[in-house]
Parts: sequence; C-alpha cells; structure tokens
Amino acid sequence: MNVFNEKGWEQADNYPNGTLRKVLRDENSAKTILLKFPKGFKMDPHSHITTEQHFVLEGSYSSKGNNYPAGSYQLIAAHEDHGPFESENGALILVVWDPYKQKQ
Repeated sequence: MNVFNEKGWEQADNYPNGTLRKVLRDENSAKTILLKFPKGFKMDPHSHITTEQHFVLEGSYSSKGNNYPAGSYQLIAAHEDHGPFESENGALILVVWDPYKQKQ
C-alpha cells in the first residue's frame, strides 16, 4: 500500500468535518491509521483505553501549548486526556493504537 497516494482515504468518523483517514491495520483491537487534518483543524480533549502514538509526517499540530512539527513523535498513555488539538495549516499524522488487553 502506498501511504501517500489518494486511494483508500475516507471521512474520519468521530473527528471534525474534513478530517480524512486511511486505515493501514485494524486487527485484534490494534489499529494503525493515517490521519489528514484539514486547515483550521480543532478537536476537543479526549482519552482512549489503550496507548496511542503519533508520528507527524507532514505539517504540524499543537496541543497543550506544545507544537508538533513534521518529524515529531508523541506517546500518549492509556486513559490520559490529550488535546485539545489544533492545526492551522493541516497535517498528516501516523497514529498507532496498542491492542486492548483485558485485565485478568
């Protein structure tokens, strides 16, 4: 799969209008996607039940007073509130969610 071509992009559910996603992996609760933030992107704080990783491939976004330009990496622990997110000019983000592990 070519991650930079236009095939496979779809509107990203649960994200602001204009945000696109390309699913690269979705199995056994592990997920890897590309997210395209449109210009003027804004998203409220939220959390997830698993660890989330962000790799900024193009553009930039800001969160909690920090700027994440292309080449940045952010690790977000499970259940940690993250955001709000803003991207003035848009961004391309590789997002990886670890698989969900049920407590024994």
